[in-house]
Amino acid sequence: MKPDVNQTVREIAIEHPATVRVFESLGIDYCCGGKRSLQDACQHAGVPMERALDLLAAVKEDSTTDTANWSAASAQELIRHIVEQHHSYVRSETPRLMTMCEKVVSRHGQAHPELAPIRDLFRALTEELSVHMQKEENVLFPYFEQLESAAAQGTAPPAAAFGSVEMPISRMLADHDDAGELLAKIRDLSVEYQAPDSACPTYRALYHGLEEFERDLHHHVHLENNILFPRALHMEQGIVEVAHERH
Repeated sequence: MKPDVNQTVREIAIEHPATVRVFESLGIDYCCGGKRSLQDACQHAGVPMERALDLLAAVKEDSTTDTANWSAASAQELIRHIVEQHHSYVRSETPRLMTMCEKVVSRHGQAHPELAPIRDLFRALTEELSVHMQKEENVLFPYFEQLESAAAQGTAPPAAAFGSVEMPISRMLADHDDAGELLAKIRDLSVEYQAPDSACPTYRALYHGLEEFERDLHHHVHLENNILFPRALHMEQGIVEVAHERH
């Protein structure tokens, strides 16, 4: 691909999904902070523009799960992927990592006082994500699918208790920001997930797991913030416009 320094990171990630690997490696936020231009994002992350351009230019698109072009999928397909791939990952990994946190704190917490705050931050993150995903799966995602069906059939979707989807989406976006802040604090306390030389295998495995968890959550949030939520808003607006035309 030929990157454009004035294009937003969000736009690049949507049009060229494989670029998320480059953004991850450079520490550039492409989900919650994806509205920055590539030039501004590099400056914010302290990344030389030339290095970012070289890495992005070398990206080759593929069709793997992590880099599939979900902007071309239906809302139903994207929702299924988010739930089966990312929600399931969170639910399977959080208890495992929480157990490891407790074990590492009990054995190494005295010598490494940053471990207890990391555990507490991760516990807060897991609790927030649990409630967040339930709201999406039980309320918001089913309504998105109803919106898509109504848009395809040219009919009005069932009335929602929350009114416009803009309100619950704004709440979900705020949750994503909160999760990002918690992960940023964990990354900072762990010094970029670098275990000390004396760390035992469990200690190292915990940091590796936390880093993988952060990477997966970035993909997860990107799919919702940058693709699914804007599409739902667009579908709702289209239905409203058609209804006004009929009247």
